[in-house]
Amino acid sequence: MGEPVSVIQKPSAQHGVIRFETNRSFTGMGHESYNAGQVIWGHRPPDDVARIMLGSGKVARVHVYGQSVSVELAPGANADGLKELLEGLYIHYKPGVDVPTEESFSG
Repeated sequence: MGEPVSVIQKPSAQHGVIRFETNRSFTGMGHESYNAGQVIWGHRPPDDVARIMLGSGKVARVHVYGQSVSVELAPGANADGLKELLEGLYIHYKPGVDVPTEESFSG
């Protein structure tokens, strides 16, 4: 079913940059950066974070380090809904999606 990610949204000292602190480590000790328009080939946790954030159309750049996610907003964009994207990252059966039954797996 998945488990929600706990997220705290924090302002940054830089205008147009929002920080999110989570209860999940996405990169270990590595830094990962992604830009809008960049093809994200991987399927690691930081790739998934970047994919959903950039896919919102509100984000120009994503930086992931451990359990911190920083986003640079696209010009004219606001952060509304970005926190919720991270919170739902690992929820697989969202409202409106049927949960599989045993019968759905049998041939």
